[in-house]
Amino acid sequence: MNLTTAYLCDNYSSNENFYIAEPLFRSFGGIQIFNGAITTLRCFEDNLMIQKIVSEPGTDRVLVVDGGGSHRSAMIGAELAKTAFENGWQGLIIYGCVRDTVLLAQIPIGIMALHAHPLLCHSKDGGDRDILITIAGANFRKYHYVYADADGIIVSDALLS
Repeated sequence: MNLTTAYLCDNYSSNENFYIAEPLFRSFGGIQIFNGAITTLRCFEDNLMIQKIVSEPGTDRVLVVDGGGSHRSAMIGAELAKTAFENGWQGLIIYGCVRDTVLLAQIPIGIMALHAHPLLCHSKDGGDRDILITIAGANFRKYHYVYADADGIIVSDALLS
């Protein structure tokens, strides 16, 4: 289902549990419109939990990572994005940086992040999974739904059509 965020705003923005994220994110993936049930992760300059999560089946899910907005290193690169795609993830939203941007654009998965950075972060195995995270003024919860495209990111507690 490829619903644009503009369409969703026109039809659902008056709903009580409908959040529009502040326009902080850029698209880096090969798919520009994506959506799915949310899985959350909070970790700072550490991508080992991301590696573990995207190695799981991700059918109809989007991983939303609160990386603290760090601009000191990249949370994911092409290898993790390819793993996510191969395991059926619809997309990745990273409140932080990514790298391998030329390669990311060739992988058919949605990827939104703040910026690019060439240095990959460390793998220390820290983080909190499936907790409420608030980034860009929107609340992201497990089992809620996220919709993303070039115009922005929307979160809803219900599946929209």
